[in-house]
Amino acid sequence: MREVNAPPRDVVISSFKVSNRRPLFYLAGTCSFESEALLERVGTALKALFKRHKADWVLKCSFDKANRSSGDSYRGQGITKALEAFARVKKDLGVPMITDIHEAAQADTVAMVCDILQIPAFLCRQTDLLMAAGRTGRVINIKKGQFLSPWDIGNAVAKVESTGNTSILLTERGTSFGYGNLVVDMRSLEVMKRTGYPVVLDATHACQLPGALGHATGGQREFVPALARAAAAVGVAGIFLETHPNPDKAKSDGPNSIKLSEVPAMVKTLSDIDRIAKQAGRPR
Repeated sequence: MREVNAPPRDVVISSFKVSNRRPLFYLAGTCSFESEALLERVGTALKALFKRHKADWVLKCSFDKANRSSGDSYRGQGITKALEAFARVKKDLGVPMITDIHEAAQADTVAMVCDILQIPAFLCRQTDLLMAAGRTGRVINIKKGQFLSPWDIGNAVAKVESTGNTSILLTERGTSFGYGNLVVDMRSLEVMKRTGYPVVLDATHACQLPGALGHATGGQREFVPALARAAAAVGVAGIFLETHPNPDKAKSDGPNSIKLSEVPAMVKTLSDIDRIAKQAGRPR
C-alpha cells in the first residue's frame, strides 16, 4: 500500500458526500438492464426505502454483462438503448447512477449520463481503462479483483490519481478461494481504508459461486445480509447490493441477488449497526 493510514477523504457524489466516517450509503439496483420498466420499478421502491432511512444512495444497473460464464448468456440490450433509459429513469427519480465500463472508448459516452463509472473486478489492473475513466472527472468505483490483495489496490488508485482525479471509491467483492468459491476477508476492508478513500462492500457479488452451474455462475444469496452486517460493523462507507423482484427469474446474477421485498429489513438492520459503529467521531 503506497499510503498508510491516510485520513478519511470525502468524495462528492451528486449532492452528497461519502467517506469511511460518514453515515452508510448504498449503491443498489438491478444487475443488468432487462427493461426500463423494471429499472423504474426497482428504483422507485429503493428511493422510498432510503428516504425513510434518510440514507444517501446511487441507482445501479449494468448496460453490458461482458464477462458472463457462457457466450450464450444474456448481456443486455446495447449501450445506446440502455443509456437512453438510464437518463430518463435518473431524471424521473432524481437520483445519481452508476454503471460499469469495459473498454476505454466507453468512458466519455457513459460519463455523459452516469455519475459514477465502475471498473469491473476482472479489469481493475487495466491501465488504459482506469486512466480513461479518471480523465472523465466522474467518480470512479474500482472493484478489487478476486485475484488481488487489498494492499495492491493502491496501484489501481495511483493510475486514476495520475489523471488528476481523486474522486475514487474502492469496493471489496470477495477473493477467490479454490475453484468456484469466494470469501470476504474483513481485514481487507481495514487495509483498503488506509488509502483514505471510501470503501464499499459488494455484499451480493461476494456471495457468488463462480461457474458453479457450469454454463453460469451460482450464488448463495442467503449469506448476503450476514456479510453486509459484518462490513457495517467494521465501519465502511457503503454497501453495494443487487436486487430484483424475482431473483429466480433475473437474467443475470439471480442466485446472489436479494429479493426486493427483503431489502427493507436488511437496510434497517444495517442502519442501526452503522450508527453504533460510527457514533464516535462522525462529522456533523
